[in-house]
Amino acid sequence: QVQLVESGGGLVQAGGSLRLSCAASGRTFSTYAMGWFRRPPGKEREFVAAISYTRGTYYADSVKGRFTISRDNAKSTVYLQMNSLKPEDTAVYDCAADLLPEPEWGERANWTQIYDFWGQGTQVTVSS
Repeated sequence: QVQLVESGGGLVQAGGSLRLSCAASGRTFSTYAMGWFRRPPGKEREFVAAISYTRGTYYADSVKGRFTISRDNAKSTVYLQMNSLKPEDTAVYDCAADLLPEPEWGERANWTQIYDFWGQGTQVTVSS
């Protein structure tokens, strides 16, 4: 069993910053691939960012240059640093874990189906 707990969401003005955290319960966290997705109001879940167990990173075009994903294996935690926030970033943000990623994992990092476990989400609201 792997449990993921997100934190760090909140209300921020446009142009501001926020850092999300996702703590995982798995003892082999260092071998997991991790991703961040989001659910804007009234829309389907969309890919935001992902990081492999070798710390390769992948980003949606909409957040590239503004968001940074990172991981701290000693803390079993993945982070999403969000800068220059825009109102369109408003969404519930979910982290997800792929326990057995393939060597070519990055090619499918934005595919929801590859992830085995999901957190409950944390709300991010950006005001104009």
